[in-house]
Order: sequence, then C-alpha cells, then structure tokens
Amino acid sequence: MSNRQAALSLYRRSLKLALDWAVHRSLWRGQALYIRSLFEANRNIADTRKQRDLLRETEKLLETWKHPDPYCPPTAPGGSKYERNLAVHNTDPPPRLKF
Repeated sequence: MSNRQAALSLYRRSLKLALDWAVHRSLWRGQALYIRSLFEANRNIADTRKQRDLLRETEKLLETWKHPDPYCPPTAPGGSKYERNLAVHNTDPPPRLKF
C-alpha cells in the first residue's frame, strides 16, 4: 500500500472514529474539519521516512482513541434491528403431481 493510500485510509478511519465519539452530527462536523486541517498541514511532506513516521504516529493515536463500543447501524450485522421482522417462510406443502 502506498503512503497516499495509507493516509487516505487513516483519514477515513479517523473520521469514523470521531463519529463514534460524537453525540450529535453537528458536533462531529467541527471535529471533521479539525481532522481535515491536521491532514492538510502534513500534505506536502515529500520525505518518505517522515511520511511513514507520521502514519505510524497516527495509527498509534487511533488505537489510543478507539471507542470501546463503536457505533453500528441498527440494520447492520450486530445492530439492534439486524434480522428483525424477517418475512415468514412459505411452509405450504408442494403441489400434487398430475400424471
């Protein structure tokens, strides 16, 4: 994985992590703008060693701020509504064969 792809992955993961901690979407938006500014500040670093160090440091930060009970959409696997009210299976006997 290139450094660019790793940075994009970390950016998405940090936004999702911030959404786990935010109570309201409006509060999350301010955090998202702050996270974007942090990533933009380090955008023009050309040294690959510095890039790798920043990526490792960001990985560590994400691990320390990981939410103990992350948000899961209700209809997703593990959600409170997953497989609730499924359609009833058809239990009628098969039709008679005509010879």
